[in-house]
Amino acid sequence: MSLSPLTVHKPPQEPNKDASSLPRRRSLHRNNRPSDRPMSMQGLQRSLALFLSPNFDLRAHVESLGHGVASCTDLRLTPRRCAGFLTKRGGRVKTWKKRWFLFDTDHRRLAYYTDCDERKLKGVIYFQAIEEVYYDHLRTATSSPRPSLTFCVKTYDRLFFL
Repeated sequence: MSLSPLTVHKPPQEPNKDASSLPRRRSLHRNNRPSDRPMSMQGLQRSLALFLSPNFDLRAHVESLGHGVASCTDLRLTPRRCAGFLTKRGGRVKTWKKRWFLFDTDHRRLAYYTDCDERKLKGVIYFQAIEEVYYDHLRTATSSPRPSLTFCVKTYDRLFFL
């Protein structure tokens, strides 16, 4: 009795938009070598923050998404600005500090201060410098005080963990 060889048939694959079919991102990183990573589909769409019109109402937008801002005591939200505390990881020394952040659509920047009085500016992230904003699903910031709430703001020259 002889056995015939086993043959495996695969259904024909439909062409899909995998990473190889997307345009590639060209940017320089810290080591000044170009990155050739594929862009995500969301990366192909421009960020809302880059194209905010002068009549855009930030407060109405946040409320329309279902966020109950009235119950947030440490949050200041107007039609053009949103401010509140976030915990930020340091750039050189990787410690976590509570900072007062101000998302300002008029000046197109995310500024952060030592406290809510906004007297001592610690840093600025301009909207035009932001490449990506994403949830830290890989838990890269393992020392974060709230890992499940940590997100990343990637700029041309730095990665911020908030």
